[in-house]
Amino acid sequence: MKNIFIDTDVIIDFLGNRASFSNAATELFDLYAHNNKKPFISANSYTNVYYLLNKLIKSPKIVISHLTTLYDITELLEVNSNIINQSIHSEFSDFEDAVQYYVALSNKKIDLIVSRDKKGFKKSAIPVFDVEQALKICRQ
Repeated sequence: MKNIFIDTDVIIDFLGNRASFSNAATELFDLYAHNNKKPFISANSYTNVYYLLNKLIKSPKIVISHLTTLYDITELLEVNSNIINQSIHSEFSDFEDAVQYYVALSNKKIDLIVSRDKKGFKKSAIPVFDVEQALKICRQ
């Protein structure tokens, strides 16, 4: 099974039960759980997820419960000063995408990035797939 890095948008689809996106995101997380494997995410995803989910759900207690679940089913990758520096000086048009990318790149185990915003990762040396494409690849 591939080592995947999951972008924040897919996490929000999963935890926020966003219509038309949540089923595939849930299926991806379930696939990894059933294979006793954890996908990778960046540490900064937690603050982004908290902020966005709290706007949707309007219950900090429920959002923290979701973050606890996320912590249990994923492998956390750190954001450090080198990653921030690379992101600031990168050619990525979106800073958050740059941070996500350089976090994924910092772990040589990552085979692919899963995101709904593939165009945000045009400069990626790591293959980027949407959730449906990643499901097909990871089932092999």
